[in-house]
Amino acid sequence: MKNETFSPNCRCDGVSRRDFLHLGVLTTLGLSLTDLLRLQAQSAATPGSSSSARAKSCILIWLDGGPSHLDTFDLKPDAPSEVRSQFKPIKTAASGIEICEHLPRTSEVMRDVALIRSLTHELGNHDTGARFLLTGHRPTPAVDYPSLGSIVAHETGFAGTLPPYVAIPNDGVGGSSGAAKSGYLPAAYSAFSVGNDPSRVRDLDAPEGVRFERTERRRQMLETLDGFSRYVEEGPVTQNRDAFYEQAYRLLSSPQAKAAFDFSKEKPGTRERYGHSRIATSCLLARRLVEAGARFITVVDTGWDHHNQIFRELPDSRFPGSGKLPSLDRAYASLVTDLRERGLLDSTLVVLMGEFGRTPKINAIGGRDHWPRAGFVCLAGGGVKGGQVIGATNAYGEVPVDRPVSPPDLASTILKLLGVDPEKEYRAPNGRPLKILNEGGFISGLV
Repeated sequence: MKNETFSPNCRCDGVSRRDFLHLGVLTTLGLSLTDLLRLQAQSAATPGSSSSARAKSCILIWLDGGPSHLDTFDLKPDAPSEVRSQFKPIKTAASGIEICEHLPRTSEVMRDVALIRSLTHELGNHDTGARFLLTGHRPTPAVDYPSLGSIVAHETGFAGTLPPYVAIPNDGVGGSSGAAKSGYLPAAYSAFSVGNDPSRVRDLDAPEGVRFERTERRRQMLETLDGFSRYVEEGPVTQNRDAFYEQAYRLLSSPQAKAAFDFSKEKPGTRERYGHSRIATSCLLARRLVEAGARFITVVDTGWDHHNQIFRELPDSRFPGSGKLPSLDRAYASLVTDLRERGLLDSTLVVLMGEFGRTPKINAIGGRDHWPRAGFVCLAGGGVKGGQVIGATNAYGEVPVDRPVSPPDLASTILKLLGVDPEKEYRAPNGRPLKILNEGGFISGLV
């Protein structure tokens, strides 16, 4: 088995690729280029994506805060009033599958969706729950595990002008846990964050008054100065740093990369289909990034932590039609449909989930609290067989009673669908073996 060496204590809390790519920093790097790249180029990656991959790319839509399974994809209409959702179940295009009435567009694409109703774990904190789901490892101070996106980026390598791992709008998943970051992998495999406005990526825009020719002159100067350092620093770090610098420059200079973020290229009808909410814009951008060659895109939708007034906030929020469910419904269904119509769904795995479900019993202020013992995941595309339900919870939605799925199971399945061997082993400098995943198995029946 091939081993690769990393430091398990390496974190990406310092300089990120996002900071490196910002044009204002790039044009003023000067002699600090070597030091900056040393932080990122701690180890060269050997692409390890298997030819058996069913999916080429993954779009992970993360519902940050913990979406209620009982009010979305696992309604219990026969439960008592203190448990039962105020929303009604509706039939879907998939025979025998019912979901929430506020997800009518999603109901039309359920033939493409495998619905897991038995996600379960024991970590009810946002940070630890998110880390568990997004890394496949129970959080521990001993090892800073990489996110699934970082693993895929590392295993597939850099290709073309786009980073392999992109976060929309940013990688702020799970609060301060760093759940979407690179962990013990080099910081170069952290997510490239597009910023707060998914329709405008600041790293691709030159500051006012700065012409690209100036950046080109700086680049030439840096190459000249960098040549002198090779006489005293020749080694793995020096050999790798050029790749990171070139990746940044190509992103800034490439018309193809900029085109991926240019929404003016979209037909008005397509733009209108998705809608104009943040999650709509994020999902549309995710599709464009898949077309441009990105391998793993995380779409983060915040605001799912409904401890109070859940039956008001989910459908309507402050304005009719602007609630979490209508916005998600429109964006998610449009993404699945758009990918299918473009012939991209079979090669693109679309994952919809959050860190946990919510309490079966409605609390005193009309909300539901954290409940990691039961939750849902939707998987579409990527070779997954749609129109099916995997697992089930009991009559109150408290715990799985059929085919429980753990975070390691889900992580293993996502990686295998993308052609990554979850048992591949890295080795720390002290000789300690580090498998990509320590546990978990492929969810049977998905393909």
